[in-house]
Parts: sequence; structure tokens; C-alpha cells
Amino acid sequence: MKMIPLAQLVQVNPRMPRGLEDSREISFVAMASVSENGGITRQETRKFSEVKKGFTYFERGDVLLAKITPCFENGKSAFADNLQNQVGFGSTEFHVLRSIPEKIDAHFLYHLVRSKRLLSLGRKSMKGAAGHKRVPADFLETFEVPAWRLDDQIRIAYLLSKAEGLITQRKQHLQHLDDLVKSVFLEMFGDPVRNEKGWEPTTIGQIIKVASGNGLVAKNMNAEGLYKVYGGNGVNGVHSEYMFDSPTLVIGRVGYYCGSVHITEPKSWVTDNALYVKEFLKKTDLIFLKHLLAIHDLNKVAGRAAQPLVSGSRIYPIRTIDIPFENQKAFSAIVGKIEGIKSRYQQSLTDLEALYGALSQQAFKGELDLSRVPLPAQSIAPVAIGDQTTVPEPVVQTVPAIYFPDTGNLLAALENSEARKALIAEWLEAYRQQLGDAPFSVQDFMVAASNRLTKWLQAVVEDEAVADEQKNRLAESYPSNDVGLDVNDYEHIKKWVFEALAAGALTQGGNKVSNRIELTAVQS
Repeated sequence: MKMIPLAQLVQVNPRMPRGLEDSREISFVAMASVSENGGITRQETRKFSEVKKGFTYFERGDVLLAKITPCFENGKSAFADNLQNQVGFGSTEFHVLRSIPEKIDAHFLYHLVRSKRLLSLGRKSMKGAAGHKRVPADFLETFEVPAWRLDDQIRIAYLLSKAEGLITQRKQHLQHLDDLVKSVFLEMFGDPVRNEKGWEPTTIGQIIKVASGNGLVAKNMNAEGLYKVYGGNGVNGVHSEYMFDSPTLVIGRVGYYCGSVHITEPKSWVTDNALYVKEFLKKTDLIFLKHLLAIHDLNKVAGRAAQPLVSGSRIYPIRTIDIPFENQKAFSAIVGKIEGIKSRYQQSLTDLEALYGALSQQAFKGELDLSRVPLPAQSIAPVAIGDQTTVPEPVVQTVPAIYFPDTGNLLAALENSEARKALIAEWLEAYRQQLGDAPFSVQDFMVAASNRLTKWLQAVVEDEAVADEQKNRLAESYPSNDVGLDVNDYEHIKKWVFEALAAGALTQGGNKVSNRIELTAVQS
């Protein structure tokens, strides 16, 4: 197949149009808001006057690609199809690629910039000092690609999007399993800080003593061997020697991953980027300890210095709960079953990522047989108007407001878990009765319930009739004046949904458009 430079298909870093008014609202996207898994995770609305200098311009429908190390190597990129405003601005470390209408499909372009070949060759083209290397724009402009037909591009993008969707779904399943473990912990033992279940109090320093691991010469980190090396972010490689001949628990000590908790394999090496449990002062199950420390979020004691640090002296004073060993083992047995499921999901994720990689590699070499791939319904293409390229406004589905009945137990729900459980059940039924033909959405309900509780909390704090003692208790429980529904609340909602399905108050069906299961209310 004929090869052509990418500049014939896209505009690289298009110029900002003239005449934008200072008061115009734009969508701002920081580098941290672009995921390594692809996509924009957060955007802010700002005025054009705030961003017109010192930031990168783009529009809805463009593809963003991080150009600086290590963001480029990690695959930070996004198809900006979900911008709240037509015009966007973001980090100066973005390259912007805009598809030329009728020459390249925008979804296809997004997958192209994530391909291994482009990332590999782009890495070799980087220029600049160590730690500040960047992919130059001319690399993208001269990067050669096969001259695919537009309908073949759409077919390829369709296949890769399907595979990527399955990968995202599997990652969500893994996250749900992690959430389930946390939910089980809270159900069995409660919050270890609040200790609402009344366990014997203790401190981390009364349970374990830790020490720093031993460094390894970098060139030996991946020396030939069978033993895994654990650092601040988990497994860093393998080595021919080992420090420990039985599993131990390690805690990330410095940097971005400080406070992360891992259990090592039986024989392993722990570097000086991590702490390890040197001594148990009480009989303690290793799996229970891992999740106890994870719930405490040890990163909170790392400090705000340029180099965050977790040390024994910082974690020892943390107040926690003393759980009998037999209860710890019961929790550990449940976790073992969940980890078995998680292991199968992880293998499935690995297989899906390998499939995506193989499809991508074949597609972008022009070797993929597309003869049996049907042409999917084509999305709305960008429309050229004069010398400008615009993208039609997306259709936004309006979600009806959720109204919760006035109730006398709002204040109790902020302080008491049982009252909160009863309130959530009352609000769920009210939400179900308002649905009509609209689908039941747990996410919409949780957002609306959180907003209602937050507004009530703020009203209580400002109410002079409420006692200072009660206000102090609420301030301690909700330091940010924000009430977010937690894992326990989510479990109550799930239980209510299952009971509603069993009782026939909700029914389960499929959405033919999104190919997802939907819940709808059965109206009496």
C-alpha cells in the first residue's frame, strides 16, 4: 500500500482563529486530566481572556497527544469529542492533531497516535535535555502511514474501539472487585478511625515495626533471575538474589507511590524505595494488615514537601483498631475468593490488551484483512465552513431532576449509619416512583443524594439554633463540608436494587442502542 506523510491527512497544531471574545467560555484541560488509558477525565470552564496566552488551543473533535517525557511514552492522549465547549485550551505540552475532512476519520486518528509504531518511533525522535525531552511537531508531520480509504479507516477505528471498550469494561470490573474488598472490610470492622463498632483501640506502632529495604544497582535490577524486586510502586523487575524467603508486606516510602501497600511473593527483594515489616508485635494476618493500612491511606502522612516521604515514625502514631486474629482470618478467606475471581479478570485483561496491540499493529501496517468487517454507521464528520473547520454540537440527553421528599431524619443521617441507611431507602423509593419510562441510574441517584445531604449539612453549620457541640461533631466527620456517599452507602443501594428486582418494583432489560443492561421502574 502507498505510504504518505501524516501532514497530508491532518493539521498539526492548527492556528487559533481570530475574533474570539475575551468573555467567551472555553473548556480547559490540564495534562493531569488526560488519562494514560485515553480520554479526558476532567475539564474546567474558563474565560478566553484567562487562557489566550501561555496555553495550547484546540477544538472539539481534535486529538490531543502529550509530547513531553514521560507522558508521551506512557501514551497520554485523548479524542476531545466530549468538550463542554466548542473551543478548548490546555497544557503547552500537548500536540494537537485535527483531521482534514474526507481524508481521515477522527476516531481512526485517535487510535493511530496510540499505536506502538508511532510511540516507538516518536520516542527515538525526542529532543531536549534529560527529563525534558519532547517529540517535535515535524516528527508527526512526516510520519508515514498507509493511504487507507476512508471507509477502511472507519472499519479499523470501529474494531479498535470495540477492543478498547472491552478493555475499559474489564478494568472497571477489576475496580469493582477492589471496591468489594473495601466494602467487606467496612461491613465486618467498620471505619478504623471512627471505630463505630467499638473495637479495642490501638496504633499501627503497636502492631508492626518497619525498616527500609536494601538498594540494588540499577543495571542489576533486571538481571537474569526468578526473584521479584519490590520498590515504591510494587514490582520493579526480577533479580538473581533474594532478601526474604517468605511473603512480607511492603509500603512505598518516597515519591508518587509513597504509602502504597503490597504483599511480596515468597522469595523477593525489597529496595530502599520501600519499607518492609521487620517485626510483628501482635499476631496479625498479612492480608488483613494490607487492607487495614490501605484504608488508612498512608500517603496522608507523607507531607507536602517536593519529595513526599512515608517513614516508621510517621505511621506508628496512627490510631487504628485491634481486631481478634480469628476475625482477621475470616476476612482473609473472603479476600482469597475475591482474588481468585480477580486473577481470572486480570488474565482476561492481559489477553484483551494483547488483542488490541495485535490488531493495531496489523492495521497501521496496512496488513489487516477488512473484507469481512461491515461498515458501521458513520459518526457525524466535521463540516468545513470557509477556512474554518467546525464540529456540530453533540446531542445531550437531559437527565430529569430528582426530587427527594422532606424528612425529619436528615440530621440523624449525617451522624448515624442506620439512620442514613433508612433515609437512602426512602429516597430510592421516591426516585423509583419519579422515573416513568426513564432508566434507573445508580450514579444519578448518588450524585443527587450527595448534593442534597451536602446542602443540608451546610444549612446546619450556618444555623444558629444548632448547638456548637453538634456542629463540631459534623465538622470533624465532614471537614470539607461535603457529604459524599461512600462504599457502605453503595452497598445499601445495591441491596435495595436486588430486593426491588425480586419484588418486581424494578425490571431488567437491554438497551439496543448502547448494548447495555438497563433497569426501569414498574409503575403500579
